[in-house]
Amino acid sequence: MIHTLLFLFSLLTFSAHAAVQDFCVADLKGPQTPAGYTCKPAGTVTVDDFVSTGLRFAGNTSNIIKAAVTPEFAEQFPGVNGLGISIARLDLAVGGVVPMHTHPGGNELLLVTQGFVQAGFVSSANEVYVKTLEKGDIMVFPQGLLHFQVNAGGVTAVAFASFSSATPGLQILDFALFANDLPSKLVEATTFLDDATVKALKAVLGGTG
Repeated sequence: MIHTLLFLFSLLTFSAHAAVQDFCVADLKGPQTPAGYTCKPAGTVTVDDFVSTGLRFAGNTSNIIKAAVTPEFAEQFPGVNGLGISIARLDLAVGGVVPMHTHPGGNELLLVTQGFVQAGFVSSANEVYVKTLEKGDIMVFPQGLLHFQVNAGGVTAVAFASFSSATPGLQILDFALFANDLPSKLVEATTFLDDATVKALKAVLGGTG
């Protein structure tokens, strides 16, 4: 009996000294690494690091795509750092579209809460999966695959996207091709588009070259 009690006491003592780290709230003043941001000192962490009100309000859809994405990744919501999760709000005005894009760092699950959204993705075998979603519907987009969302109704659509990473990343295909200084000749060679079309798209999206 005494030996059993001593054993249990030693386990409790070991557990107290080997406590796991419960969280790693992002220190946004420090560097970001492939594993995430470094941790804020525990003594400076408050409940506000684990709460965000950033998704209460609609984003500004007065832009060329008539859409707004409001992210709550580690940079905006430090409490998710290291937890492998994050979220974003998607607002699509009538005629709004989120062009083909990828999230290289995580899978996405989209939940529609208002309106109708036509969404889809293209597999690495070039198979296309498209569905019109309505309030309460969800769709998943596997990590790294090109996907899109389009307002499919006559009213503003709202959806919330959750991710399997605190920093899923984002690359929009149209911007990658036409919103930088990649020479037009290279864009034409790799997309089979003519010079006039490439230069017109660069002018619209702010690219040069």
